[in-house]
Amino acid sequence: MTGNHKDTSITRRRALVVSGGTVAAGGLAVAGFQSAFADVTDTSTDADATASASSTSSECMTLMSSVTEGPYYLDGALVRKDITEGKAGVPLTLRLTVVDATDGCTPVKGAAVEIWHCDAWGYYSGYTTANPGGSAPAESEEGDSADDNTYLRGYQVANANGVVKFETIFPGWYTPRTCHIHVKVHTGGEKEDGTYEGGKVNYTGQLFFDDTVAEEIFTLDPYSKHTGSYTVLADDMVYDGGGASSGLLTLKAVHKKDPSKGYKGSLTLGIDPDAENTGAGSGGGGTPPSGAPTGAPPSDSASPSASASS
Repeated sequence: MTGNHKDTSITRRRALVVSGGTVAAGGLAVAGFQSAFADVTDTSTDADATASASSTSSECMTLMSSVTEGPYYLDGALVRKDITEGKAGVPLTLRLTVVDATDGCTPVKGAAVEIWHCDAWGYYSGYTTANPGGSAPAESEEGDSADDNTYLRGYQVANANGVVKFETIFPGWYTPRTCHIHVKVHTGGEKEDGTYEGGKVNYTGQLFFDDTVAEEIFTLDPYSKHTGSYTVLADDMVYDGGGASSGLLTLKAVHKKDPSKGYKGSLTLGIDPDAENTGAGSGGGGTPPSGAPTGAPPSDSASPSASASS
């Protein structure tokens, strides 16, 4: 499997050239990266660092481009930091900062950031019978303890600096999409019964990964058990080549010589807290070759393995 051998039989809604803002993982560098990935706190030191980063970064001044929520969204995700539920894969620490792009990039305290993505073989919780394309083992063959209705989904509520942090795994892929994570930013609601209720959705988007990093990850176990034609960024139907403003993550390897040790990903999400987004967006989202996804939504009571956490 390689991104250099694309299946031309798949019709793309659009094929766009990636802009110069996309860079290889080895060249990614961010000033003050270590402090950026410190545990999320409300200390004055963290606040000063965040304010400094906001004032010097042009990314936060750009309103994020909303796109489709895709075919795999489910209500009722749990409020928790670690969303893995034992799913195997390369560790990914995700740090997102929500700012008001209409008001000088001020942090949006209390914003609820929701993410969801597929596992290493391209399966989504709640839709585990949907074919990810190519050749992959059945989702049930992984033998983990994950709840089939809740794994790799979750909310975090932004602190005073607009920061949320998730512990997850590097996503796999499914035909005809590139590797990605779905994201929504909510405001005006509140935590209730382990999830987030009420309010409105201000932004619906997707987070993307540099091709060089993704293709290296996909040679590792368990990703390598899913073979087929992987879609690179330039051929994806949703990513529009806009770099960070279109959801392209800044990535840093935990160990440069051993990608299996994991990655840290970061991005500033510039939103309009007064706006409301339906999730329709642009781009098709991409259903697998088997057609519309099937699967039951999560039940009202989560399993012990899917209990809410910070």
